[in-house]
Amino acid sequence: MAGKDGGDLRAARLWRDAALRARKLRGNLRQLTLGAEPPDSPDAPPLALPASLADVEVLNLGNNGLDEVPDGLGAALGSLRVLVLRRNRFARLPAAVAELGPRLTELDVSHNRLSALGAEAVSALRELRKLNLSHNQLPALPAQLGALAHLEELDVSFNRLAHLPDSLSCLLRLRTLDVDHNQLTAFPRQLLQLAALEELDVSSNRLRGLPEDISALRALKILWLSGAELGTLPSGFCELASLESLMLDNNGLRALPAQFSRLQRLKMLNLSSNLFEEFPAALLPLAGLEELYLSRNQLTSVPSLISGLGRLLTLWLDNNRIRYLPDSIVELTGLEELVLQGNQIAVLPDNFGQLSRVGLWKIKDNPLIQPPYEVCMKGIPYIAAYQKELAHSQPAVQPRLKLLLMGHKAAGKTLLRHCLTEERAEGNQGGGDKEKSSPPSAPSASKGIEVTSWTADASRGLRFIVYDLAGDESYEVIQPFFLSPGALYVLVVNLATYEPHRFPSTVGSFLHRVGARVPHAVVCIVGTHADLCAERELEEKCLDIHRQIALQEKHDAEGLSRLARVVDEALARDFELRSASPHAAYYGVSDKNLRRRKAHFQYLLNHRLQILSPVLPVSCRDPRQLQRLRDKLLSVAEHREIFPNLHRVLPRSWQVLEELHFQPPQAQRLWLSWWDSARLGLQAGLTEDRLQSALSYLHESGKLLYFEDSPALKEHVFHNLTRLIDILNVFFQRDPSLLLHKLLLGTSGEGEGEGEGSPLLAGPAPGQELLRATQLHHYVEGFLLHGLLPAHVIRLLLKPHIQAQQDLQLLLELLEKMGLCYCLNKPKGKPLNGSTVWYKFPCYVQNEVPHAEAWINGTNLAGQSFVAEQLQIEYSFPFTFPPGLFARYSVQINSHVVHRSDGKLQIFAYRGKVPVVVSYRPARGVLQPDTLSIASHASLPNIWTAWQAITPLVEELNVLLQEWPGLHYTVHILCSKCLKRGSPNPHAFPGELLSQPRPEGVAEIICPKNGSERVNVALVYPPTPTVISPCSKCTRDYQRHHTPVLREIPLSAALTGPQPVQHRWLK
Repeated sequence: MAGKDGGDLRAARLWRDAALRARKLRGNLRQLTLGAEPPDSPDAPPLALPASLADVEVLNLGNNGLDEVPDGLGAALGSLRVLVLRRNRFARLPAAVAELGPRLTELDVSHNRLSALGAEAVSALRELRKLNLSHNQLPALPAQLGALAHLEELDVSFNRLAHLPDSLSCLLRLRTLDVDHNQLTAFPRQLLQLAALEELDVSSNRLRGLPEDISALRALKILWLSGAELGTLPSGFCELASLESLMLDNNGLRALPAQFSRLQRLKMLNLSSNLFEEFPAALLPLAGLEELYLSRNQLTSVPSLISGLGRLLTLWLDNNRIRYLPDSIVELTGLEELVLQGNQIAVLPDNFGQLSRVGLWKIKDNPLIQPPYEVCMKGIPYIAAYQKELAHSQPAVQPRLKLLLMGHKAAGKTLLRHCLTEERAEGNQGGGDKEKSSPPSAPSASKGIEVTSWTADASRGLRFIVYDLAGDESYEVIQPFFLSPGALYVLVVNLATYEPHRFPSTVGSFLHRVGARVPHAVVCIVGTHADLCAERELEEKCLDIHRQIALQEKHDAEGLSRLARVVDEALARDFELRSASPHAAYYGVSDKNLRRRKAHFQYLLNHRLQILSPVLPVSCRDPRQLQRLRDKLLSVAEHREIFPNLHRVLPRSWQVLEELHFQPPQAQRLWLSWWDSARLGLQAGLTEDRLQSALSYLHESGKLLYFEDSPALKEHVFHNLTRLIDILNVFFQRDPSLLLHKLLLGTSGEGEGEGEGSPLLAGPAPGQELLRATQLHHYVEGFLLHGLLPAHVIRLLLKPHIQAQQDLQLLLELLEKMGLCYCLNKPKGKPLNGSTVWYKFPCYVQNEVPHAEAWINGTNLAGQSFVAEQLQIEYSFPFTFPPGLFARYSVQINSHVVHRSDGKLQIFAYRGKVPVVVSYRPARGVLQPDTLSIASHASLPNIWTAWQAITPLVEELNVLLQEWPGLHYTVHILCSKCLKRGSPNPHAFPGELLSQPRPEGVAEIICPKNGSERVNVALVYPPTPTVISPCSKCTRDYQRHHTPVLREIPLSAALTGPQPVQHRWLK
């Protein structure tokens, strides 16, 4: 009873407020919008309308959940001309529509549940000019619709129409007709009589063909035929001389009629997602064309006559098979959008920089050699600078390939590196008969990450830059910085200790890691310590590795294919149907986001790792096996289809600039000022304006570090990467005795006055050595347990690597940019005497959850008040969790939070006064994923504050995940009601909803885990969509200069190499 009374009161207030507004406006009221919650009880008594609505001309009752309108509506609104009833629950046209019909000129009943239109109501709408019936459930339209002689606009899209009534041909004034997303199986011939029709949309119907006499629609200016299953166009189509915009995407067209060139008024043409193998020649005479879309076809070339399309502003040719562009394309100087990604373009035409107006530029996923991939990804201005420099200086070729040795600790990487790089001469001296020789004198284990230059073939000038990546887990946080496109990856496996059950940890996890960071990377599997295995054992272990790699790849590919099919099935259903049932896959997700998701899965499937087979067993005691490995590496490196950039041409001045940076005396320095580099540029023949492009290229290709958009670092050039890597190694050696030894060495010889505020830096007084060692041991313990180090102790630790205080400051800025540490109490100016600046390295935090002090005063989310609602965004990683991601994310969010407390697996902090918790949960089994969640809570009226708290953190994580373009992960919004009940398996709404606006007229969403439970829409959708869509990382342009935060992560960009070309699985 209470519910019924409450509904009556709300409805009564609706009309009372309307009456009050009407009385205030008196006779001036022309437009009225009413909104309120619908009555809770279907037995609510009829309501009397205010008597003062006679002058209302526009009435909007949309978004109210109505299934009927009050009696007397027609009588009360004598002047009504426009009635909006969209987004309600009407199953039939209300009776009031028939009463109002003779006066109405516009009627909107879209987004309802109409299954039929009453003939009487339709007949009454004789003055109607605009009628919107879209997004309903209409199986047919009444014949009386043809009697609406004044009708100019009709929208019946997103219904269930299998045919249109013959009477529709009588609508001689109809200018706009939308019939898309219905069930038509042929083009409706009734439309051919509509001579006034200017805009027609029959997309997403199975037309399969068009009538020859479609030419009768001579007034047609805009025509949508997307997804109509068309294989050809009739010649009569070319008589539609008034056409200005034509959408023919997602069909099966292979060619256009020769007479297509007659459509001279055409300004926009979309032919994407068809089957064109050749550029349609009939387009070339269309001089007025401004937008042309030919994405996702099978084009192999672009004709030189494309320069005749002089008014072209937009040209999309992505995801074809184009191998080159004509020189004449640079004559399209008006271009503003040029999309070429996903082709096979290796060289851009000369003078490409003439396309200076291009703002939207996408070129990724091409085997670019000239200009280099790194230059092209920076944009047209950088391409122009490169080509200008190449024209001014002598070209130079410098073959050099990055080779990375990866594998578990004690796999034999360091010994193998020494064997390859130092023992070639000795291996050859023994002749072919020499079976065994002593291995080189090399350390048994690496000292961290080490870099070696190896001239593999002096006659051909082929050099490898060999990176020996430490296998110790403590280095995992920095290893991803070295995984870059264009490198050759050698995964080293100790065959002597290998067992089949160890495959996931010794091989599988490394392959997942490389594939996630560098899709389509080339990987060679090398088995070491072959001399410690019997012949049969060796063969069985190599075959097992090969077999398990194939099984893992098959399992991953099949899983991705299944997920892609789910997306296809969701796309096949109407958006309204998806949004009607919370049980449906991808509930509420827009078609746009689904297409992004599908493109992402397709990207992952098309960019699998290129794993060389078979496994190569090697013993460092056998010169012949070593020589076979060398030959294999050289053979792969010289394969132009695999590593085309190895032979790229650079301006000679750029190469000279690089060489000058590594010559004495600057070679010994850790960094150079920008002006120091500018002076070297002048020696290389580069003026100041041309130096910027050269430094930018050297940064992108991994030769040095130059952060042109970082205020703290842009005036410095870090050219000595070897010393930087040595410094990184210092921070990731977890041996306490070694750290203490370095600190004690650092204190020796320090003079007074250096390092303000630190008694440790003063010269030791007699008898104080023991006290100093105790203090340093305390710092080492704090570092290894909590990741804490004061700045003056960091200086002691790095004493052999730095010469001045400025070195230390720049290095700490660099470490923060890399996401390795953050400052706990960074001073705004020069620190006062006696103050200590502390830095935290999250990867060293050992306690799994934050300290108990963080939960004082009931701020723990787990113990939140029952009146609070919890928001929780969960990222799930089914294949691999990026190593070091949680630690780096911990650093990236530091600028967004205060009062934080860190654990190894959890961070508790505040955004203003709103609590946030970031949690990482490692997988608890083979079939369970790793998860990372971001949570906050607030009362329902203030839930916007919780969204405001977590949204920047979500966006920071999305930016970090863009560094892993081959990573499969999902995002979900966990059901607040399930969380409040303490459900161990809460329902998860699709994360794509984060990037979508809240649906109109929807206040609550049903939780499928409990059908009777309704979740407020504000607990699922943010107030405004997030900037970065969760699954968009591989479907939009992946350019670092479009995501400035990434430009501030140095080694991920700076330790990169050339981009490999896509090609088949290698044998």
